Amino acid sequence: MRKHWLHTVLSFVAAVLGLAAGEPGAQPFPSKIIRVVNPAQPGGNNDVLFRLLSPKMGEILGQQLVVDYRPGASTLIGSEIVSRSAPDGYTTMINGAVFVINPSFIAKLPFDPAKDFTPLGLIVDIPAALVTHPSLPVKSVKELIALAKARPGQIFFSSSGAGALAHLSGALLNSIAGTRLTHVPYKGAGPAVADLVAGHVQMSFVSVPAVIGFVQQGRLRMIAQCGATRFQSIPDVPTMQEAGVPGFVVSSGFHFLGPAGIPRPIVEKLNSALVQTLRDPAIHKTLIDRGAEPVGNTPKEHAAYIKSEIEKWQRVVKDAGIKPE
Repeated sequence: MRKHWLHTVLSFVAAVLGLAAGEPGAQPFPSKIIRVVNPAQPGGNNDVLFRLLSPKMGEILGQQLVVDYRPGASTLIGSEIVSRSAPDGYTTMINGAVFVINPSFIAKLPFDPAKDFTPLGLIVDIPAALVTHPSLPVKSVKELIALAKARPGQIFFSSSGAGALAHLSGALLNSIAGTRLTHVPYKGAGPAVADLVAGHVQMSFVSVPAVIGFVQQGRLRMIAQCGATRFQSIPDVPTMQEAGVPGFVVSSGFHFLGPAGIPRPIVEKLNSALVQTLRDPAIHKTLIDRGAEPVGNTPKEHAAYIKSEIEKWQRVVKDAGIKPE
């Protein structure tokens, strides 16, 4: 009886230690390479973030992080792979704002973004700004709204395509301010910005890094930024809310995610590695210099952010009369 009791206690302790390590056995997490799925095309912001963060995160975790490209179908292919992966912490993903926008535009998703993933922390928020061509006679958001109401349907804004953040930003402004701005979709952000600079469209909502050079040259005018608060990279530009549009907050957040069901100790370890990396002075400065705002929130905060963003864009799409495909 005594030996049996001792064996039971030791087995229980071993199980607890194994859980604390994040593995079904006593082997600590991580004990092998961690895969980071990139569901977007190579060369974009996901890649930039991975290259900048992965060396430091790997150093903290004691294991290498390797990228696995699985692009296609508006990031659905790679995202579905992650949602169906084993919840052991060895398959993760970096995804952008499209992760919370897709539920509004795609009628039948192969997964539920709010239920089939484990939030591991919001990485950065890349600020968008409302920029206009100098030929448009406005220097503030209030002047833009007044002109748009005086010329319904005659002011055109560009985006990288239907369902893109710029498209939804214009729809959100129309919904809140009662304007009728006309959307002009392009095949990519490059052509959308090029036609804005050329004056073929009068305005757009564009990530700050993509247009800051044109603004500094006087070829575009930045009249507002779209975050909840002012960003460090453009501190003198007012937010849309400060400019007179209450409730207008557009966040281009980049997510660190894994499949649903990852054990809590592993979640905390991956989140801690992300947060420590974002707080590294050199990495923090590099992100700010490139126009990205480091976040590094908790998994609970990240989950709440995902839920609120999905709900917000569903309202915007419904109010704009856009039908999911």
